[in-house]
Amino acid sequence: MWNTKYWRVMKGLMQETPLTLVHLFERAEKYHSDKQIITATATGRERTTYGEWAARTRQLGGVLDKLGISKDGRVATFAWNTARHLELYFAPPCTGRVSHTLNIRLFPEQLTYIANHAEDEVIFIDRSLFGLIAPLLPTFTTVKHLVIMDDGKGDVPDSVKGFEMHDYEALLKGTPGVEFNITDENLAASMCYTSGTTGNPKGVVYSHRSTYLHTFGAMTADSLGARESDVILPVVPMFHANAWGLAHAAVASGATLVMPGPDLSGKAIANLIVEEKVTVAAGVPTIWMAVLPELKGRDTSSLRAIPCGGSAVPKALSEGYREQTGLPILQAWGMTETSPIAAVCMLSAADQLLPQSEQAELRTTVGQIAFGVDARVVVPGTTDPVAWDGETSGELQCSGNWIASTYYNDARAGESFTADGWLRTGDVASVDAQGRIRLVDRTKDLIKSGGEWISSVEIENELMSHPKIKEAAVVGVTHPKWSERPLACVVLNPGETLTKEEVLDYVRPRLAKWQVPDDVVFIDEVPKTSVGKFSKKTLREQYADYVLPDA
Repeated sequence: MWNTKYWRVMKGLMQETPLTLVHLFERAEKYHSDKQIITATATGRERTTYGEWAARTRQLGGVLDKLGISKDGRVATFAWNTARHLELYFAPPCTGRVSHTLNIRLFPEQLTYIANHAEDEVIFIDRSLFGLIAPLLPTFTTVKHLVIMDDGKGDVPDSVKGFEMHDYEALLKGTPGVEFNITDENLAASMCYTSGTTGNPKGVVYSHRSTYLHTFGAMTADSLGARESDVILPVVPMFHANAWGLAHAAVASGATLVMPGPDLSGKAIANLIVEEKVTVAAGVPTIWMAVLPELKGRDTSSLRAIPCGGSAVPKALSEGYREQTGLPILQAWGMTETSPIAAVCMLSAADQLLPQSEQAELRTTVGQIAFGVDARVVVPGTTDPVAWDGETSGELQCSGNWIASTYYNDARAGESFTADGWLRTGDVASVDAQGRIRLVDRTKDLIKSGGEWISSVEIENELMSHPKIKEAAVVGVTHPKWSERPLACVVLNPGETLTKEEVLDYVRPRLAKWQVPDDVVFIDEVPKTSVGKFSKKTLREQYADYVLPDA
């Protein structure tokens, strides 16, 4: 007779509780009911508590029932960062439906594609944004209901042909709250589409489980470290990549939330930071460029972290914040497909003993991959890792419990995932001996010149370290001998002047000879994508026929 001791597999004796957003919601409801959510509006600041917010969120669940939204129906939002938007982050998934954030800055044809592709049944719209979406309504094929949320300005008609029109507050009034009970952690919780710089945007579907685990990730000390004592300002929009997980993490931890609403100007954000004593404020580099001068001479002692992502953080910008506030920019990296937190550049204990100049250089990396995520940098077209020498570059790939496994109903998924299931990020990166990842460039933004790859990001960082330069973007333009050469597109600070030669003289000692741009053009503003990144695609189109001086 076999001795079972040698062949039976011993299993743990732990409870199996589904990882759902209901748990996050109920923690805020039970333990943090007195904590505040502050929303900046066109007419002032609205304050509510988590307790009030929770009661309204349960009522919203009842509203979705009343509207007849199907069991797994897609509930779209077209809104700024507000307490109401946060209600829409939780009510749909906690009743089995799917929250779908529509990016207000996408092109009209992209919005039409997304709403129809996702099969949205209802759209919740901030009144101030109605004018943006109104011309598109006849193109939506599955939307039956429009719900208007009053954010203080804008005109909305009494009715729109083909749709049932509703007022958000009127719907909530008199609707009893519902109980939340989700038992399947793998149910879809929310959807977000990529920013769609090439072709139609692609849909990423987050599960309850993935969002729950990503929230853990945002709460770890070596990530964003969200905690109850925080006052969190997500400047990053809720309509893109779940506001980097900060909205969920704030609810889970019981942190005070400051929602910026529609005014994302440097002055407005600076006022919120100072007046609400914000501890964590997260946004893209273009936001922080505008905020920095507005903080001069003001009390920013409440701040403990300034996470920044979306594109590479110029060293000059990070150091500007360190000199003025005592805090450098906290560079993070991720994408829609990674929920999005995949790396946060936290300096190690050993790193913090280095001279400030060396620490500043390390902060231009995105640091080690986040706990809960795996990464590899491989020779393109293979699974062979590149050397961890900080020099050799390759394709950055990721896997993990909050990394997408495919796209929603999209034949293009095969292009973005490897045969063994890893996400192909589209980023070119190198890894140093400590596992710190340095983003070299986006694959499509690399410049191929005479057989050498030139990183546009590296040139941009050097350009933006010039005190007179506000923004800089570098693109490749056609060259008869070298195939492509870099063209620097430069935006000067107000009132400043520079010549082309002064710009080139500044970067020559800082770059290899073959990296130095062949020409400089001065522009009023670098075009931006829907999520605030530099749109190099737009610049490449604008300068497609540009003739370089020596061409």
